[in-house]
Amino acid sequence: MEIALRRREPVAEGTYAFHFDKPAGFVHQAGQNAIFSLIDPKENDAAGPSRPFTIASAPHERDLMIATRMRDSAFKRTLAALPIGARLRIDGPAGIMVLHEDESRPAVFLAGGIGITPFLAMARDAAARLLRHQIVLFYSNRRPQDAAFLTELKHMQNRNFRLVATMTEAPEWTGEKRFISRELLAEHVPDLRAPIYYFAGPPAMTMAMQGMLTDIGVSEEDMRSEEFYGY
Repeated sequence: MEIALRRREPVAEGTYAFHFDKPAGFVHQAGQNAIFSLIDPKENDAAGPSRPFTIASAPHERDLMIATRMRDSAFKRTLAALPIGARLRIDGPAGIMVLHEDESRPAVFLAGGIGITPFLAMARDAAARLLRHQIVLFYSNRRPQDAAFLTELKHMQNRNFRLVATMTEAPEWTGEKRFISRELLAEHVPDLRAPIYYFAGPPAMTMAMQGMLTDIGVSEEDMRSEEFYGY
């Protein structure tokens, strides 16, 4: 099916959100992804005209929104230059990064950089549906200006949803500055083996998170992850 670009906006330094109209009958779960394909692009690269993106908007929203860091690749250059109203193809949705149904089990989200997108969708969806899951989001960036949707996530906090934002290379940041670690988790999660863990970010980050959780004693069945590449 085809979708039309409605608007684009910066959401962090070097990071843009792209909003598309939602096709009739398109249904997805918060946290899922889809394949977005350029139609007859003027330039291409070895990976072709299609890329997977997490749908960062929640299912109840009118638009489909994705967010991505703008690299100097053929795909990203073409995406950035698209006129409003330009059409793309979308295939999906797919993916298992969706919130578990058992509200008695907490959820811990571990996000690095633009890996925040599935968790933004899941947090928006949980708030809209008044879900009772206890959710803690650990969101790691180098600097606040790199952290997409940080202000919105701060404002979303309530008795069910807490944000732990850490900036690892920001001397002026007065909050948490450590990398995501077992020690940091233990300060905010009473029982480290109780939650379902979700993590997303660059491949090195997701590998580190999986290793850390394995060392804690979290089973593979209680981990769900997604890797984000630069494209």
